[in-house]
Amino acid sequence: MKWDLRMAAARREIWKASDMGRLLAERGLEISVGKMSSLWSGQPTSIRLDDLEVICDSLGCGPEELLLREPGKVQAHPVADVDTQDVAVGQSPAVRPVRRSGRTAPP
Repeated sequence: MKWDLRMAAARREIWKASDMGRLLAERGLEISVGKMSSLWSGQPTSIRLDDLEVICDSLGCGPEELLLREPGKVQAHPVADVDTQDVAVGQSPAVRPVRRSGRTAPP
């Protein structure tokens, strides 16, 4: 996902992080300078859903305008190989237990 707060704000004539911070503060969301910098200029590591709600309300947009999909970044996971000798046609593969080291019984 790509975070696009700066462009969403620009579409509403908000050009500075400080202006965005004031707009959010008017709606009860006080954001520190460091957090605002992360939201404004970069890719925040996390954002609370309540905060996202206030940001969307402040800009009059939905989360789909702030969070843009990047389908090319998603990598497919390889499918595990199945030992075909143990599987008959139309049957699922047998489950084989794997022994782990460590405790063998609960405490």
